[in-house]
Amino acid sequence: MLSGALSQALAHPKRLAGALATDPIGLFEKLQDRLVQRWEYRSNPVHIHQPSPNWENDLHQHLGCDWPCGAQTEFAALWPKVIAEVREQGINVGPASFAGFNDGDRALLRAIWCLVRHLKPLNVVETGVGHGFTSRLVLEALVRNGDGHLSSIDRPPLDPVMQRRIGIAVPQELRRCWRFLPGSSRRCLPRLLSQLGTIDLFIHDSLHTERNVRFELDRSWAALNPGGALVIDDIDSNGGYGSFCGTFQGFRGLVCEAEPIRPDERRFNRKGLFAIVLKECPSAGAKITTPAEELASRQPRE
Repeated sequence: MLSGALSQALAHPKRLAGALATDPIGLFEKLQDRLVQRWEYRSNPVHIHQPSPNWENDLHQHLGCDWPCGAQTEFAALWPKVIAEVREQGINVGPASFAGFNDGDRALLRAIWCLVRHLKPLNVVETGVGHGFTSRLVLEALVRNGDGHLSSIDRPPLDPVMQRRIGIAVPQELRRCWRFLPGSSRRCLPRLLSQLGTIDLFIHDSLHTERNVRFELDRSWAALNPGGALVIDDIDSNGGYGSFCGTFQGFRGLVCEAEPIRPDERRFNRKGLFAIVLKECPSAGAKITTPAEELASRQPRE
């Protein structure tokens, strides 16, 4: 039986021919990934983790911040505006709204907003962009921090209409500190991490197979500064987060329940789960120094 990706490609021969002409390796990767996804989902389609009912309090306690916090108030004011701006362009948002993939949900983006505002990262890396809600919130938070840069990796869909919608939630004025890399994380991520050297925050929201999640997490963990964080979306759809936890140590993991705009009927709880991995500092109990604070401490004093 043909995979869904191959069936879709054959249904649009012009798109298939264009992809073969411009990026045959990328097309092969996409078909291979879909076959792996089909096999993984058949053998074990649901990976249930117990979410923490107090994950936001636990997160802020680890970061040494009060909860509720001022960043939460900022997010609550900004989130409806971001949703409205995309809907005004005639685009549906929420589960399955981008070529069958979900937009970032409110809980996921609230967590990312707080991480960026509290950790003040200098290098943020994201895989999976879609409409760009996560990209928009990260960039907005970096601007309010006064420093930092976001690098995003996403493999454009074959459909030219969907290609034009990549990152549509990101306004032009926020793009000066944003680098978008078109392609798979398998091809783009190792080179990007090598260029950056270290990162402070990594966000996985690309293809949700254990094979792909582990490829991204294993490499990002090695580049992640102590006190930094990994955010992994849709951990209930694959075994990546579970196998990562069984392989690595020196972190605090939080399992969080998503808050989609409308129920996601494809998920076991109609919501989905995501995880936050907080990399411990070398000495237990040591105060987390943000990347911006560390950079400032290295500057010569007059």
